[in-house]
Amino acid sequence: MKPTRYLANFDSSAAMVRALANYIRGEDFPLLGAMPRWRAPDMKLFSRLVNASPRTIQEQVYIWAGRFEAVAARKLDAADAGRIAEWVVSLYPKRRYPAIAIGSSNGALTHLWCAFGIPWLPQTFLVPVARHGPHPDEPQEDLRWAEEPARAFLKANPDVQLHHLHDPNQDRLMIQRMTYFRFKKLSLGHAYERFIEDHLEPGGTIFIVDCGLKWPTTRIGDRYVFQFGALGGARADEYHQGGERVTDYLRRHQSHRTQWEPPRADAERPEAEWGFEPRLAEDIERLAQARGYRIRRVAFKQPEHASPFVADFYRWWNEKRGVVGSRLLVESFIVMEPYWTVRTGSVPFWMVFNMLPSADALETYLNRAEFDDIHLMLFSHGVDSIGLAPVERWRALLARARRDGRFTGVDPHAFPRDFAVFVRYHYALKDQIKARYPAPPPLMLDELDAFLAKTDGRYPVRWS
Repeated sequence: MKPTRYLANFDSSAAMVRALANYIRGEDFPLLGAMPRWRAPDMKLFSRLVNASPRTIQEQVYIWAGRFEAVAARKLDAADAGRIAEWVVSLYPKRRYPAIAIGSSNGALTHLWCAFGIPWLPQTFLVPVARHGPHPDEPQEDLRWAEEPARAFLKANPDVQLHHLHDPNQDRLMIQRMTYFRFKKLSLGHAYERFIEDHLEPGGTIFIVDCGLKWPTTRIGDRYVFQFGALGGARADEYHQGGERVTDYLRRHQSHRTQWEPPRADAERPEAEWGFEPRLAEDIERLAQARGYRIRRVAFKQPEHASPFVADFYRWWNEKRGVVGSRLLVESFIVMEPYWTVRTGSVPFWMVFNMLPSADALETYLNRAEFDDIHLMLFSHGVDSIGLAPVERWRALLARARRDGRFTGVDPHAFPRDFAVFVRYHYALKDQIKARYPAPPPLMLDELDAFLAKTDGRYPVRWS
């Protein structure tokens, strides 16, 4: 089944589910899984031309590349969350699995599910809606524009909650030509439930991936909230109350504003992209009770809380596999490669984005874990946004390697407008890392318990 035309290829859930499904099928993940492999030579040439272009042309290419994925507002009444779920389950091989994961997007846990060869079914998806008019620094204008399309989408999809996200900091380029509609499934729905019943072993385990990240939001209607800002370099209070960094950012972008004026937030709710909406858990528990499945909840407060856990799990697994040396592969957002992580005997450390908090998380991990080699892949979003970690910070982290630390597929002189990285990361990883190990069989679930028994509550991830 082809990907539905309503789903964004550049979103975390779409990319991570493709990467995982590819791994389970024994395949790698070039071009973010969004384009056919035969287009790689053309994309390599095109990306080099973009990187060599003036900044204004680079930004317009990025804006319109995203815009071509957006759906017209008048067609939102035909956007079917059920069809998107059918596309997800169509990606996985049709066989029995000892476990299935459902819930929050998380790049680190994507690697964990790869190790055990089990599918993950996302709760959250991004539907980009084409539009022009509202200025990026006028969130209330965007909200007014979106209310009618939102009603049409919710009427067509009664089992989802809509999170309208507006982030003029990290998504400044994209939101010039689109609005971000993220929806969270409130029930399993036919496609997910049928997939579980047909492909989960009798008495098997359902992992609920529960990221507890919350964000100030405004309730607009039933199953409809507005979120201003998102996890990354700027804090929630800066988005809503302003500050020196916000004023400086808006001045650099020649904005007519000195701070933003979003709708007043009335509560903290699950964050639009990463947070877990707990109403889905109720439906999972219903099915598990009816069918005799086990439930294990994987709970954490921040997406990157899972990254040190998975990295150390892979170090433990690599030792059992007989991997020689120690190599850390640092991934950023959807720039990731699970298949070659395993085949090269690397240890994955996944970062939410390219911002200072992610650099801090990596540094904290490196303060207690040493590696011979460190390879770093960075997502480029085209904006010198608040909290962006400069190239010098990334170089300093690479210098922590005992032998060799280097960028992988990244042009540090072009970052954060290094749009060629989306083509180069896959090929650079294979060229730079020569070690090869056979693809191992999936681990048994009791090996997860064996590792957990050794950790003694060391990580901010709760397994229950």
